[in-house]
Amino acid sequence: MLAAIPLSLLTVTSQGAEERQGLLKRVFSKKKPAACCDDKAPAKVTPKPQGQQLPKGEKEPTKLPPAVKPAPVVKDPVVKAPVVAKPVPTIKSGTKNVIAARQPDKVTPATTKIPTGFTSPFNGKDFNGWWGFGTADPMKFKALSPFEQAKKKVESMEDIHAHWKVEGNEIVNDGKGLYLTTEKEYGDFELLLEYKMLPKGDSGIYLKYVPQVQIWDFTDPEKFKLGADKGSGGLWNNSPGKPGKDPLVLADKPFGQWNSFRIIQVGARTTIWLNGKLVVDNAILENYFNRKAPLLLRGAIQLQTHGSEIRWRNILIREIPAAEANELLAARNETGFSKVFDGKTLNGWAGAKENYEVVDGSIQCKKGKGGVLYTEKKFADFKARLEFLVPPGGNNGLAIRFPGGNSDAAYSGMCELQVLDNDSPKYAKLDARQYHGSAYAMAPAHRGYMRPAGTWNFQEVTVVGSKITVELNGSVILDTDLSTVKEFMANRAHPGKELKEGHFGFAGHSDPVRFRNIEIKPLGDSKASK
Repeated sequence: MLAAIPLSLLTVTSQGAEERQGLLKRVFSKKKPAACCDDKAPAKVTPKPQGQQLPKGEKEPTKLPPAVKPAPVVKDPVVKAPVVAKPVPTIKSGTKNVIAARQPDKVTPATTKIPTGFTSPFNGKDFNGWWGFGTADPMKFKALSPFEQAKKKVESMEDIHAHWKVEGNEIVNDGKGLYLTTEKEYGDFELLLEYKMLPKGDSGIYLKYVPQVQIWDFTDPEKFKLGADKGSGGLWNNSPGKPGKDPLVLADKPFGQWNSFRIIQVGARTTIWLNGKLVVDNAILENYFNRKAPLLLRGAIQLQTHGSEIRWRNILIREIPAAEANELLAARNETGFSKVFDGKTLNGWAGAKENYEVVDGSIQCKKGKGGVLYTEKKFADFKARLEFLVPPGGNNGLAIRFPGGNSDAAYSGMCELQVLDNDSPKYAKLDARQYHGSAYAMAPAHRGYMRPAGTWNFQEVTVVGSKITVELNGSVILDTDLSTVKEFMANRAHPGKELKEGHFGFAGHSDPVRFRNIEIKPLGDSKASK
């Protein structure tokens, strides 16, 4: 195994020795992360539930190469840098003026205190906690063994030291080389940083390994055809015409001045302020490497190199807890939603009302009971938002365009969108079309984006014609057209999938699954009807 690593990496005597040793220790001390987005269907199971592999021939090492001595863990020190912004305030669900609610503070004079909740991935002196990675599909990197991952990380540091340096409290890149990449990966987060670049410069910030928050010279005529005249801060690699691709306003400062970013990302939902001005408002960052798949659940932050010198400072990051993430998703500035649950009673609902109850402001299916509880009103095209909590092993479903009565929502209605504790061992061998977010027995959803059982999740469902989109915790896990589905689980027909209108509801399967903050918005010319 030692022959696989160059001797120069094992005999650590050059610049960055401490960083290389620490990096190897941290990589090998981690547990292998659980794979996300595993869409391969296991063996099919026809009954409805009540409710990266190493390269071939590769072996994982059982210990570090003996010549490497792990370095002590370096704790995040106090950063001697200006405070860019205070942590985002808690936003109550239903807030409509999201821009005003999230307006960041102005840059303040230098202090020595990091804002509450934030830490810095930069220790102020070297690149401990960082490595080098370019524009590459992170799924391919994660498919490597831990040994191969560690090897690539250590090897990357030679390139980092050739093109990156620390000057005072600044990180400086010469415009070449690999991108400076955090060793730590983040899920939902708030990122603060400042940058300063030269004329004709070009750079960016990769979020969860994905390009990119664009940075460039907004005065360079050669790049006007690419959109540089619109300014920095846009999600430049999003598809043409998609939200977020171009910044909402030109917010860049003149050359020679520091620019400040504030970036909030929940799932793939990305909001960006540049110099205090909102430039991207809750846009989905597309997965550049596979536009049909969501971003990774967790990923690294990367500082891009692209041809000219750029300087970075005051890099701070705060991980956003689940409850706050739900509030941010619910507070998106979109009108037209109406509550269909008052939080106290089941007024306005029909069906198996005796099998459901109101608990702590939520609708809960009684344990051991089931059936479909549905709105008295019918909907054609619509968007629904809600929060749900699944107990361990829990199973329920969203009834879409349900015709009413005592029929099975999965077959008599347009579809049942599965609500399921994917991680429960008893569901380990289901058909891919039975997991959470799937159009039950018809179209599989991406997996790996649910929060642990017992935690509230935020979900948005959009139904237009025969198309259904499911966004879970800010990540799109299902985007399908049911009119194109020709193969069904167990070859059982779905006669209701062509319905143009129906009720919205919950299909209980004996488990106390909860739903709250339920809102529906009719779309287009569609209006709710009795």
